[in-house]
Amino acid sequence: MYYVSCALRAAPPRCLPAPWRSPRPFSSATGPTAKKSVPYQKTLKEEGSGSGEPSRPPPPSAEVVVVGGGSLGCQTTYHLAKQGLTSVVLLERDRLTSGTTWHTAGLLWQLRPSDVEVELLAHTRDVVSRELPAETGLHTGWVENGGLFIASNKQRLDEYKRLMSLGKVYGVESHVLTPSQTKDLYPLMNIDDLYGTLYVPKDGTMDPAGTCSTLARAAAARGATIIENCPVTGIQVRADDFGVKRVYAVETAHGTIQTPCVVNCAGVWARALGRLAGVHVPLVGMHHAYVVTEHIEGIQNMPNVRDHDASVYLRLQGDALSVGGYESNPIFWEEVSEKFAFGLFDLDWDVFMQHMEGAVNRVPVLEKTGIKSTVCGPESFTADHKPLMGEAPEVRGFFLGCGFNSAGMMLGGGCGRELAHWIIHGRPEKDMYGYDIRRFHHSLTDNNRWIRERSHESYAKNYSVVFPHDEPLAGRNVRKDPLHEELLRQGCVFQERHGWERPGWFSPGGAAPVLDYDYYGAYGQERHRDYTYNRLLGDEYTFDFPPHHDIIRNECLTCRNALALFDMSYFGKFYLVGPEATKAANWLFTADVSKVPGSTVYTCMLNKQGGVESDLTVSRISPGDPASPLAPAFEGDGYYLAIGGAVAQHNWSHITNVLQDMKLQCKLLDCSEELGMMSIQGPLSRVVLQEVLDTDLSNEAFPFSTHKLAAAAGCTVRAMRLSFVGEMGWELHVPRADCVKVYQAVMEAGARHGITNAGYRAIDSLSIEKGYRHWHADLRPDDTPLEAGLAFTCKLKSSIPFLGREAVEAQKAKGIFRRLVCFTTEEKVPMFGLEAVWRDGEVVGHIRRADFGFAIDKTIAYGYIHDPAGGPVSLDFVKSGSYQLERMGVSYPAQAHAKSPFDPDNKRVKGFY
Repeated sequence: MYYVSCALRAAPPRCLPAPWRSPRPFSSATGPTAKKSVPYQKTLKEEGSGSGEPSRPPPPSAEVVVVGGGSLGCQTTYHLAKQGLTSVVLLERDRLTSGTTWHTAGLLWQLRPSDVEVELLAHTRDVVSRELPAETGLHTGWVENGGLFIASNKQRLDEYKRLMSLGKVYGVESHVLTPSQTKDLYPLMNIDDLYGTLYVPKDGTMDPAGTCSTLARAAAARGATIIENCPVTGIQVRADDFGVKRVYAVETAHGTIQTPCVVNCAGVWARALGRLAGVHVPLVGMHHAYVVTEHIEGIQNMPNVRDHDASVYLRLQGDALSVGGYESNPIFWEEVSEKFAFGLFDLDWDVFMQHMEGAVNRVPVLEKTGIKSTVCGPESFTADHKPLMGEAPEVRGFFLGCGFNSAGMMLGGGCGRELAHWIIHGRPEKDMYGYDIRRFHHSLTDNNRWIRERSHESYAKNYSVVFPHDEPLAGRNVRKDPLHEELLRQGCVFQERHGWERPGWFSPGGAAPVLDYDYYGAYGQERHRDYTYNRLLGDEYTFDFPPHHDIIRNECLTCRNALALFDMSYFGKFYLVGPEATKAANWLFTADVSKVPGSTVYTCMLNKQGGVESDLTVSRISPGDPASPLAPAFEGDGYYLAIGGAVAQHNWSHITNVLQDMKLQCKLLDCSEELGMMSIQGPLSRVVLQEVLDTDLSNEAFPFSTHKLAAAAGCTVRAMRLSFVGEMGWELHVPRADCVKVYQAVMEAGARHGITNAGYRAIDSLSIEKGYRHWHADLRPDDTPLEAGLAFTCKLKSSIPFLGREAVEAQKAKGIFRRLVCFTTEEKVPMFGLEAVWRDGEVVGHIRRADFGFAIDKTIAYGYIHDPAGGPVSLDFVKSGSYQLERMGVSYPAQAHAKSPFDPDNKRVKGFY
């Protein structure tokens, strides 16, 4: 028998400070090894594998074909059938679960640092513990033994307290325990180095075979067809009359199924399946492992454990434990084999041993416990450790449900339901943007270096504390704007969004370049020494105000009192042009944008359900003669769209899909790379820019929400009088080659007026202080303009139809049952979102977005609230309550505001100071 103590003695001694340990990479020496087998009493492997004949003949056609019979494939098929589709086919090349699902640990933790994920996990738990047993009379294998999160330091416990506060919003029971209380709950645990723990009694584990076979039976009872031993060999894609690529059929070794919709649930094989349709699927395969111990006396009924600081989990396995985790040097599965059904790799003990060290420290009896079996199988991992879902931008009707980063069991129920709704209704019910394939720019989804680096870092940091201002070190410097080198020299500390390097804040300590990724010293890479950028990030690993708080304060107050220049070049910059561009604009945009050239309008785009897909500015333009990036040539009408760069791909895909579905004669052109964009904001912006631009900037000649072409430093620019920070100011949209020259001219003119560079950390603070929304923070696809306080963007007084209008009008007639509210606290306490909102002693919502407002000198937070009694949320309801915001288990009195507390009369943006 192989013992944990033997493995520990065989491992070379080393001092490996958490969280980045670096044992020998890719060692072929496995040492003594236990047998390879999963710890489940039953798997579907025993029922026969790879017979060569399909379990039933494929039908000639189907409404939807799901490919892959693992957790996601079975959940999606079940939910499609449950939502009313009967012509649904699931194709599995071998037996159900035979890819990555069969060997999964099957853990379900209810609390995550995301409100949407908490909801998704709750649905999975409901499906396996209640719905399926009630529907089929079968036990899925759900075991509710609870979960215990280990904290070895204050920061980790603070993170858990944030989860606890969010859990109260959703009714998830959790308790912060002292070390002694933890010992009472888990007597075998070493508590000498404990700071505290978070106990969630209703967490548990799932059985992969039991869950998937029950899902398949329930789906089949509702009319779905499950076909095993039926590998997919091809996907037919055809272009329609407008040249739009659409799924036409799925080819298998046993026949072709005509279908308009394919769902890629192929796990680690999803990339190969995507290639059959010409779709990029940005994931990588890695070895992911755990070991199963022999019997441990006294372990029965203990909760599952996650010791994040040791990067290890301990899953109860009857009278034993499964031990696994996330190492800093995972082994990539370089050549994914098509024939790997129910397969396992040999465990590399050199790579895995760090988990055993952490496990023995936490549960010392493990040192003298035998290892019964090893489980090392393939899993798929993505660049941000989030799944890939939704319709692929390249091919209509090709949906993704893959890349679940070893969380396919616990997220499967929630994601399967959302994916089914997405397929049937065109969008999910919840805000799934964090999982949507469109969160990645198309230039990244086929960039193998970026995918590999980011997937490695996300894997290795999976158990790290999620700090509010962290940034990746991997996959950087992929997209640089024209001012990048200029700002870098001036101390710019960059953030990464959508592949772009965008300014975060400016360090007085000088340049802090982002260096090539060093894999944290793994795989023989030499770690960077004296890495300034990494050190600055590390300084901000806190849930208190960061050490650079005063620097950002200076950027904000200089903008409020003088002027600041913001480089916003990463913005998406699109032109909508053509004979039917106005028809498209009227339908796409909630506001009336069909005004005279020279006008600029802030507007939203909605989905059919009235949810906000985007907020942006739209400017009516005249054709260029000759054409240029500032003014393209076109026939008909033209509109210039400026969109937050982090969501540019999402916007592009949304607009493109609408244009395709309506078969409109117009084009969408992307000039994001050809144009830079700098925003000069503050009371002195007019004085400074009047020296640079050759046009009259008075209120009369250049009113708010207008734009015009002008000359700056001998270069033609498009100047727009807009603000995203609540000050008088102008945006300058500049051809890439001219950006540095224009920037230097503005900074030279502004020098004697106290101009400063400022970044997006300042924008975040300034915009929330003014009450401006951030899409995908306080404004999401499941929020409506009426709920978000953006009714003014909707042309409801006109007769012009727009996408989502019927839903907005219906909500207006029925009443608003949740509303976005601004809160401030007198106590200067940092908040970042996810704090619970209490009204008169009841939880009524949670904070979506929070920051510190330096001009009003208060913490500002925005969150949606509802009436626990079920009534509409009127302004009187908002004003009449007494509020508290709960942060990490501590409540702070808060004041609710109907309007932004800063410049509520909106005078400053109009130039009245």
